[in-house]
Amino acid sequence: MPTPPEPAPPQPYRWALSSYAGGHPDRIGELPAPPRHAGDGTVAAWYLDALVACTAKVLARAGGADLVFLGRSLDGMYDLLTGAFEGGGWEGTLGRLPLSCGSDASWTPAQQRRFRAHLGAAGYAPYDLARRKRPLALVDVVSGGSSFSVVHGQLAAWIEESREPWPVIRRKLRYVGVTPRGKSSPKHESWQQHRDWVTTLPSGHVVNVSLDGRLWHELADHEPKVTRWFPPWRWLEEEGLTGVARHKNLAPALTRAQALVAAGRTRETRARLVRLMARDPGFAQREVRAVATALRG
Repeated sequence: MPTPPEPAPPQPYRWALSSYAGGHPDRIGELPAPPRHAGDGTVAAWYLDALVACTAKVLARAGGADLVFLGRSLDGMYDLLTGAFEGGGWEGTLGRLPLSCGSDASWTPAQQRRFRAHLGAAGYAPYDLARRKRPLALVDVVSGGSSFSVVHGQLAAWIEESREPWPVIRRKLRYVGVTPRGKSSPKHESWQQHRDWVTTLPSGHVVNVSLDGRLWHELADHEPKVTRWFPPWRWLEEEGLTGVARHKNLAPALTRAQALVAAGRTRETRARLVRLMARDPGFAQREVRAVATALRG
């Protein structure tokens, strides 16, 4: 008998900005004026063009899998897609795992247990993975792949302890890394060439999507985020974690998030996602074409 699922652990509060998956957008109300150094949160044309192109490749290369966005760096892609899939029609799901992992070598036993609880809430409990019908893809910006390695290492240990069938689970797991675009060279080595765990998964289950370097650094390092950083030493907080947190960059972050949801809703954005998906080799998969059909709506 499987162990009954634990309640989802608390995470930093994040507003619902679309009616994706039958939800209702929150009423945000009036926000304070953004600080000058953070910008006003509006979305430049170059930013939206690059993000849409990258998002299309993520959809194509994830093989039609359910998507879970790790950390906060790709919150903009998540917002764009919640707008694009707002009308329904896609059997898949979009989720967030807004944790900053750091190095698990310094985690306490309580932090490790809480990390597993977060994994379980995102659909990664070994019992659930072994029985789910659809694959599950973890998506994040990637430089050296350390966050993916922490997640996979912790997950592999949990699977072994639970004695769930790894040959079944390995077919359900995918990782999609968004990397900064650089000069192509025969001597260039990708991050996964230095991660042994990658070879334990089927070919094509760990893939990359390159992104304009300027936007990659914007997303990874500089862009204001709606929620605050959530590192291991905050995972066990109970008081004040799930309430609305007001911080100095909240106004531009929410303004941008709302703009990206609105952009995803438009016929033009959804059509462009489909056109760019069709150019990717991954479009040959039936599951990916089903995603495109849902976007056509």
